[in-house]
Amino acid sequence: MQFDILTLFPEMFESPFSSSIIDRAIKNKKVKIKLHQMRQWAWNSYGAVDDKPYGGGVGMLIRVDVIDKAIKKLDSRFPACRQARRGNDRPRIILTSARGKRFTQADAVRLSKEKNIIIICGHYEGFDERISKLVDEEISIGDYVLTGGELPAMVMVDSIARLLPGVLGKDESSQTDSFSKNNFIEYPQYTRPAEYNGEKVPEILLSGNPKKIKEWQQQQSGQRGPKEDTQ
Repeated sequence: MQFDILTLFPEMFESPFSSSIIDRAIKNKKVKIKLHQMRQWAWNSYGAVDDKPYGGGVGMLIRVDVIDKAIKKLDSRFPACRQARRGNDRPRIILTSARGKRFTQADAVRLSKEKNIIIICGHYEGFDERISKLVDEEISIGDYVLTGGELPAMVMVDSIARLLPGVLGKDESSQTDSFSKNNFIEYPQYTRPAEYNGEKVPEILLSGNPKKIKEWQQQQSGQRGPKEDTQ
């Protein structure tokens, strides 16, 4: 799979993508990640990609002509499918947006079946509204404000890439992750020592009975959930 990330700050991705699972996936050629500086499609000689909003308002907006030129350039690598919105060969174009659909594990699974994903990182006060017509979908990672779309792009790449065959040490690891089945949280797990500060590992896990252990794990997966803030 190939990710193309359109951003004003490509340097932000260097550390996250040069360590751990993503780094191994790149080295093992399971994933390709290409960073594209948005300013190479600037509308003036000063490298500007934004402009003042019509009707006034605070801040600047990313211009539609800048994004349109970038998409056409990236999309031109796939001439056989440039005219079609459908088909797994054409890049899936995602815009990071506060108003976008909330990103879930189901989305990660769906997107892991794509061959190429283009992620456009939002910035400043937002985008010209016409940009929404150039993309396939808008995605948000939560109901809070971030400086830009770089962090959401990292989150999406990480959650999608780890689902690809051969990326994790054992492919079944991703299948038992939290939210992977019926939105259940993964069952609690323990390792040595068997007792620490008076807290013991559940006896069932020490029983050596695979059937009983499996039943316990399934039961615990259905019972767990996010902790509430009691403050």
